[in-house]
Amino acid sequence: MNKNWYAVYTKALCEKKVASLLTKKKIENFCPINRTISGTPNYRRRIMYEPLFPSFVFVYITPAEMNFVRQTNDVINFVYWIGKPAVIKAVEIENIHSIVNAYYNIRIEKTAVNPGGTLRISEENGINMDMGIVSSTITKITLPSLGYVLITETGKSTVEFINSGLENSNALI
Repeated sequence: MNKNWYAVYTKALCEKKVASLLTKKKIENFCPINRTISGTPNYRRRIMYEPLFPSFVFVYITPAEMNFVRQTNDVINFVYWIGKPAVIKAVEIENIHSIVNAYYNIRIEKTAVNPGGTLRISEENGINMDMGIVSSTITKITLPSLGYVLITETGKSTVEFINSGLENSNALI
C-alpha cells in the first residue's frame, strides 16, 4: 500500500505532545513550528515557538495505519474532505518544511480548498529609489489541498552610492 500525508486533528494545544507520541510509535510525522519574535527592537526580544497550524499534525502513513494513529492520546480524528481523509500532497509538506526553516513570523490565511490545484509562489518586490535600493519581499505560498496560504515577509534596506565620487562607499540603513 502507498503511504500518503494526512492531517490529524488534535486537542487544543496538544500538537507537540501528539507529535512526540507518534514519534515514539515510529510513525513519521511533521508538526510545523513557527518562530515568532516578540518584544520591541530596543528592548527584550524573545523567540517564541508555536505550532504553525493550530490543532494539526501531519502524518505519513498507509490507510491501514489510520486506526493506530487514532488510538494515540489527544488525537481527535483525521481531517476529512468529501467523506474521506484528506490526502496532503508531498510537495506541499516539503514547501511547508522549507518555509518554516527559512522564515520567522509566518502568517496563515484560509483560502478555498482546491485538491487538484497547483502550487504557486509569488513575490512582491519593493521600491527602487534614486539614491539606492530599498526592497521588501512578501512571499505567499498557496497550499491548495489544505486551504491555506502561508505569508512571510523579509525586509532589507540598503543604500548604495553609485555615482558619489567616493569609491567603495556603501551604507546600511
